[in-house]
Amino acid sequence: MFSGIIEEFATVVALTKDRENIDLTLTCSFVSELSIDQSVAHNGVCLTVVAIDGDNYTVTAMKETLDRSNLGLLKVGDKVNVERSMLMNGRLDGHIVQGHVDQTARCTAMEDANGSTYFTFEYAEDREMARRGYFTVDKGSVTVNGVSLTVCNPTLNSFQVAIIPYTMEHTNFCDIKVGTVVNLEFDILGKYIARLQQL
Repeated sequence: MFSGIIEEFATVVALTKDRENIDLTLTCSFVSELSIDQSVAHNGVCLTVVAIDGDNYTVTAMKETLDRSNLGLLKVGDKVNVERSMLMNGRLDGHIVQGHVDQTARCTAMEDANGSTYFTFEYAEDREMARRGYFTVDKGSVTVNGVSLTVCNPTLNSFQVAIIPYTMEHTNFCDIKVGTVVNLEFDILGKYIARLQQL
């Protein structure tokens, strides 16, 4: 489980295709603290560390992950938001994030907010998925590329988030522009409530 509070961004140093999987090799400041089998969220996707070599570590993304996320679009040199799993004695500063990306969205607008920036994201409208809890609500939580954020101005298939300068500088929001594809994880609480209503 994760909180959506990004520790830093890792840099992609190599991509290796293995049949329908991709091995992603990355570097970041805490590689020396990682261990094989450890879970790390990458742009919000929980992946298992499978190899460590000096300052680099490797994780594997399977076809299902590549189909649902933006990891298949990564190139060498790209920045990836990373977060290690929560410690049970830690504070939940963000919200409950599973590391299970639901789908992607595309940035459709950026607007200056006198120091901060409003980003608008749009995703495929699917009423059946919405009925199952895959939607956003005003002032609710959403995870974008692994970042825990508060929703503004939601519609059936879009929403805004306000990004403060600190988040812009310390996550890969610094590279997001109109047209960029991001990962979404909708709030798990909304999914459970939707499921209970169906039952």
